Amino acid sequence: MREEKLRRRARREYQFRDGKRLVLGERTLVMGILNVTPDSFSDGGLWNTPEKALLHARQMVEDGADIIDVGAESSRPGFVPMTPEEEKTRLRPFLETLLPNLSVPVSVDTFKAETAEMAAELGVHILNDIWGLQYAEESGRMAEVAARFELPVVVMHNQSGTDYDKDIVEAMKDFFRESRRIARTAGVGEDRLILDPGVGFGKTAEQNLVVQRRLAELASWDGEEWPILLGVSRKSFIGAALGLPVEERMEATGAACVLGIAAGADIVRVHDVKPITRMCRMADAILRN
Repeated sequence: MREEKLRRRARREYQFRDGKRLVLGERTLVMGILNVTPDSFSDGGLWNTPEKALLHARQMVEDGADIIDVGAESSRPGFVPMTPEEEKTRLRPFLETLLPNLSVPVSVDTFKAETAEMAAELGVHILNDIWGLQYAEESGRMAEVAARFELPVVVMHNQSGTDYDKDIVEAMKDFFRESRRIARTAGVGEDRLILDPGVGFGKTAEQNLVVQRRLAELASWDGEEWPILLGVSRKSFIGAALGLPVEERMEATGAACVLGIAAGADIVRVHDVKPITRMCRMADAILRN
């Protein structure tokens, strides 16, 4: 049954204007995290100039990254949102340096339509929205940007607080149904949506474990097979489970990624690209061949 499930994974192919290409469904893709913010929970301030960021991004690509995900604003617990103008000002020089000098697609981690629009105009390939097209102040504008530039969107589950009035996975499906509705209204094809369960967002440590244990239910529902992006790298639920500080969570991140791949994840978003890529390749060798 597991082999049959793996054969039915949705295959998506995206061809971008600059000639870059991305294929989902053939093997697990690795998204390397590039935080250009001074206050990220894990690596804030390490890559705070375009030159440093480019060197690190190139190293991640050499180590196996298929996508580089660039974020200019921390989403750690308790963060204070930047204004769109502040975010654009910080992000622009990094994108202007990275986009023409990397061989792989670049995604931008933002929930603000203004920032997404600027990034799309510069040539970014993927939008990564931690509010799943549902950030209240945007009112569908992020989906409109994705439609206008014909970009894939990572639609992440999120909510304020950790209370759910029904089964958590069923509540997440309802959230994604609303994201799908917003996307359709704006003209974004469902073949451009990549779902992210939002590990670490709007969930307790125990709820994060439950969601990962039931990840296969999010990969296949409503009669559709959905590509899944799993972002578990160094997150606090690992610290809660194992009592480890953030700098000692690589192996546990790898374990969560491999189990996620077995459950249907198509992309894993990680800081430690080289060791996690090797784990993903081994998981693929066992599960996909």
